[in-house]
Amino acid sequence: MTIEELLDTFPVRKSTMEVAVAHAVDPGIFQMAEAALERGLCRFHFFGPEQEMKKAVKEGGFSWKDSDKVRFSDATDENDAAKKAVRQVAEAKAHVLMKGMVPTSVLLKAVLSKPEGLRTGRVLSHLAGFHIPNYHKMLFMTDAAMNIAPALDEKKQMIENSSAAMVKMGVKLPKVAVVAAVETVNLAMQATVDAAMLTQMNHRGQIKGCLVEGPLGFDNAIDQSAAVSKGISSPVGGDADLLVVPSIEVGNILYKSFTYFGGAVVGGMILGAKAPIVLTSRTDSIDSKLFSLAMALSSTDQPIIK
Repeated sequence: MTIEELLDTFPVRKSTMEVAVAHAVDPGIFQMAEAALERGLCRFHFFGPEQEMKKAVKEGGFSWKDSDKVRFSDATDENDAAKKAVRQVAEAKAHVLMKGMVPTSVLLKAVLSKPEGLRTGRVLSHLAGFHIPNYHKMLFMTDAAMNIAPALDEKKQMIENSSAAMVKMGVKLPKVAVVAAVETVNLAMQATVDAAMLTQMNHRGQIKGCLVEGPLGFDNAIDQSAAVSKGISSPVGGDADLLVVPSIEVGNILYKSFTYFGGAVVGGMILGAKAPIVLTSRTDSIDSKLFSLAMALSSTDQPIIK
């Protein structure tokens, strides 16, 4: 699947949507923006020290400097750039917040600032999306980047954050597999207990808008024959849309296994704030950054800016 075919799977991509980029001083940011603008994904507002941005624009070969799709705002340093980009989103002047060359801790400090940040009272959680060549549909996972060892209520909110975003991305009723090492409840393994409780909460309407099943082993969450062999009768078994992992270590290892061994194209964003937050890395490919951007633009609740 080409990046164009992958982007076409997302239902909401409008060039009038704006992305606020915090500390845009990396040439790679402008290479990504060039590709996004060519595809009509969105428009950009870049924040950062003016001279550093000019240098990055030149090195990145960015050709949209005078376009009505692009704006630049000067900032004294990375902290100032983060605050200004967050304020742009908080004031509903941008739909998505995107990390530039600013440390994640600095950006999240601005996001969580009580006076003018993007707090909602909900848990912030990471949602990763994967196009894996040998899986039959898009696969999502939470949480490989934010919540270290989530408790039951945090896992509930992670599911709610993720499933709500996935519905906006076109997954009508997300099938959620709460994965663990085994498929049966073992009181010595808290992950299995939490998985069973989340499943029951879903059955009783405490978690809505998705189908939750667990505990499930990774194999019977994503492989139908494995689910059948284990005697699992569930619409989720073998057909999961979303994997809920028990800890950040599991998520991180699985994430990297998908990319390095599975050949996956991966995107990701932070949910639970007033707007999606795209946390890209300098090592991410242009395709990966575009994937992340499309996920975020598709899942925003903000109205189109005229």
